[in-house]
Amino acid sequence: MTTNAMTNTTTNATTNTHADVSAAATRIDLAKAAPKVFRALIGFDAAAREGIDPALVELIQIRASHLNHCAYCLHMHTNDARKAGESEDRLHMVAVWREARHFFTEREQAALALTEAVTLVADGGVPDDVYAQAAAHFDEQELAHVLALILTINTWNRVALSTAKTAGTDQRR
Repeated sequence: MTTNAMTNTTTNATTNTHADVSAAATRIDLAKAAPKVFRALIGFDAAAREGIDPALVELIQIRASHLNHCAYCLHMHTNDARKAGESEDRLHMVAVWREARHFFTEREQAALALTEAVTLVADGGVPDDVYAQAAAHFDEQELAHVLALILTINTWNRVALSTAKTAGTDQRR
């Protein structure tokens, strides 16, 4: 291969890399591109939250966001938790709640374990003992709402990650 051919190959590879980065930077805005879908997700999220303690809602959303590596949602929900009066100690311990159980009630621990199992469902399903523990702490309607909330935050994480949302840019009112 000649020096000019090698230079052109290197230039093309560099150009393609830059094109890939530019393509990632120009992801769609789901709310604008599919407003009906976006409104349906908001409705699903609102319905899922009904009857669940707001502090527990945020703990579930924070834990799923950790597991899904969603900085956008993690930033949003840790801020929401702070605004709702959640302590910094508990916020710092959510990611390691099994090693810091004394920071969380048994009910919260059951919800966090279920959040992990549902979020990581491809790693082995939802174990019977995890489900039974959650069922022991929540009545049927509450458990249905906890499950729905776990499903919604996993959906929101995937929306934020696939559309390259940037942490700290939440524009909710």
